[in-house]
Amino acid sequence: MEARNNILILDKINIQERIRRIAYQILEDCFEDEELVLAGLAERGYIFAQRLANELSLICDKSILLISLDIDKQGSVLDGRADIPVEQATNKAVILIDDVLNSGRALAYGLGMFLDIPLKKMRTAVLIDRSHRKFPIVTDFTGLQLSTVLNEQVSVHFEEIDGEDAAYLN
Repeated sequence: MEARNNILILDKINIQERIRRIAYQILEDCFEDEELVLAGLAERGYIFAQRLANELSLICDKSILLISLDIDKQGSVLDGRADIPVEQATNKAVILIDDVLNSGRALAYGLGMFLDIPLKKMRTAVLIDRSHRKFPIVTDFTGLQLSTVLNEQVSVHFEEIDGEDAAYLN
């Protein structure tokens, strides 16, 4: 699917390179952990998490648990569900994953789903960080840091949903 009047910022090869680099960074950060929990924010963050899990399985033999978090990103209160109980992340390293970090609200809500669970550590990974934070969220692993103006949007396309792998600035 061709995006019209948009600027291509990442193509399929660029996305794959960034996924590979982030996977190595996660492995380096979590070297001593036997199991990793990759919690992706539905829907595109979860696809990104699946791809990170695939890449990690190629470079290490750690056990990887994937969790899909479905969060109302626009709501004023935390309203979220997980496809498996988040308690399965107890005492494990958790990587909270989304495709684009804008205000930080979605990642803050994702973090909120784990607040009552003792974790070994919590990290965040995003494919693109736009740096327009309203919430005190920091990314530990970032594919691309991109300075944009507020009226610009970044859209990540994944083959599974959009028929192509690309990221656009519109």
